[in-house]
Amino acid sequence: MKKLAIIGAGISGLFIANLFKNNTDYQITIYEKNTSISLEEGYGVQLSVNSIKLLNEIGFQKLQNNEKFTPEKIKFYSAKNSSKICELNISEFNSNNCNYTTLKRSTLINFLKKNLEDLIKTNYNISKIEKIDKQIRLSFQNDEIDKCDYLIISDGVFSKSKSLISNNKIKPKYNDTLAIRGILTKSPENIDNKNITLFLGSNFHYVFYPVNPSGQLNFIAIMKHELSLEEQKNYRLFIDDLFIKKVLEKIPLTNKNFLSDLEELKIFPIFVSKDFYKLQNNNIHLIGDAFFAFPPSFAQGASQSIEDAYELFQSIKNNTEHNFFKNRANKVKMVNNRSKLNQFAFHLSNPLSIFFRNIFMKSLVKNKIFLKYYLGKIYKN
Repeated sequence: MKKLAIIGAGISGLFIANLFKNNTDYQITIYEKNTSISLEEGYGVQLSVNSIKLLNEIGFQKLQNNEKFTPEKIKFYSAKNSSKICELNISEFNSNNCNYTTLKRSTLINFLKKNLEDLIKTNYNISKIEKIDKQIRLSFQNDEIDKCDYLIISDGVFSKSKSLISNNKIKPKYNDTLAIRGILTKSPENIDNKNITLFLGSNFHYVFYPVNPSGQLNFIAIMKHELSLEEQKNYRLFIDDLFIKKVLEKIPLTNKNFLSDLEELKIFPIFVSKDFYKLQNNNIHLIGDAFFAFPPSFAQGASQSIEDAYELFQSIKNNTEHNFFKNRANKVKMVNNRSKLNQFAFHLSNPLSIFFRNIFMKSLVKNKIFLKYYLGKIYKN
């Protein structure tokens, strides 16, 4: 029996643990640095059909309907005057039990961890990773030591494990944007609580989408905001009341009344990967944001983390680990390019550029050839 260690109990780490759980060839342990698994109640998650298909393999389709939602459209508006630009029918990519799904991140995490409690060790903060013969030796800050045959690193964009194995050479970069997010229990005026509503503005955009049938909405705004290196490292800044107030005042919303209704409000800087880090060992692998983190403007963060985990599971099971990096890097590059393009298009500030962008968008959302290329290639496993 092979010992398989997973560092990080996020979406990708928990999902791959579920895939291996019933495979008697592997003994699984999940190491989480925190004292408990973070549910991050203020977060919503969008899951496109590529990830729903994979989640269904561990029973996601049995999740209660009151815990998730299946929007059919993305409606685009101008943030300047709230005029409608166009709408995209995302339900065209649905099939069988694979529907575009939105839900609370906490709902997804609870689903993923419900059968793994006996495999998760909390308060295990990695301090050293060593290759000893064919095994990997793991040292933790609580003085515990373990060995494994396979190490799966899924501890996020600021992956400490990735820093350890790369001698601190690989670090994410600030994307010059802040995210403001929270949950609304009632829909703001003129917001469709049955679909995804996206407002495009000058150097910012914001989104509302339902996370369950009860009317709860996730709100997220992505706004250009420069930070000094010192500010980027000062995590207390993002919970400072004065800083939060200044950021909220800076968002050029036509109607800010709903901001006071936001629950679990959080503001945080968005960091992305500068490049891929290719490992030389076939028994150490990165998945999720530790593999590659891209801007959130394509809503594929969770879905690509799930794809990472599934591809690695298949690679280890079939002894084709040497193909994992190349296969995933090709797909993630596509997603990253689309994410950057979306952010660029969403944040245009020149009136003439905005005018032509809107004309193109009205045409492209109806162009099946374009949609098959731009979305279909991503939504397909």
